[in-house]
Amino acid sequence: MAGVITAETPDCLIVTGMPGAGKSTVTRLVAERLPRSARLDGDFISRLVVSGRVWALGEPADEAARQVELCNRNLCMLANNFSDAGFTPVIDWVIPDRKQLDFFVSLLPAGHVLFVVLAPGIEACRYRNSLRDPRERFDFDGYEDLDAAMKRELGDAGWWFDTAALTPEETADGIIREARHRAQVN
Repeated sequence: MAGVITAETPDCLIVTGMPGAGKSTVTRLVAERLPRSARLDGDFISRLVVSGRVWALGEPADEAARQVELCNRNLCMLANNFSDAGFTPVIDWVIPDRKQLDFFVSLLPAGHVLFVVLAPGIEACRYRNSLRDPRERFDFDGYEDLDAAMKRELGDAGWWFDTAALTPEETADGIIREARHRAQVN
């Protein structure tokens, strides 16, 4: 099983992508397939702020940025704690640019960060998002801008995994099998 993500070397796996790319489903499946893992959901962590919460694209923009940084820092601290205890942290979060990725890499163990961008394409993301339960649907109209920004900022980082024709199970299996070889942060 050389090259496969295992608990013996608990790399930190970051899975990102646009809303509807499959992050939540795939990270859950990846975490379930590993012998010792922890799934860290950025949406959940950001919602720990109850009073005064400003979502990532909300106003005022400076407060939104401060809370995104707080969430990112908390995700990294949790990932480090789980990794130190022998669990593979699997982070599910939208990382839209190189600055945020570099922030994660600076706070996580050097050489042990695997970065996967689920990239099924804009239409697949819109369609998958429309299938969600209305309470879990993410109303988002910035797909084109986010896609262009992510490609510009992160196009050379990690593994851009086209999952348009794959089931979530096939995607999770592919990540476990190939991330070690394809998802190193450049």
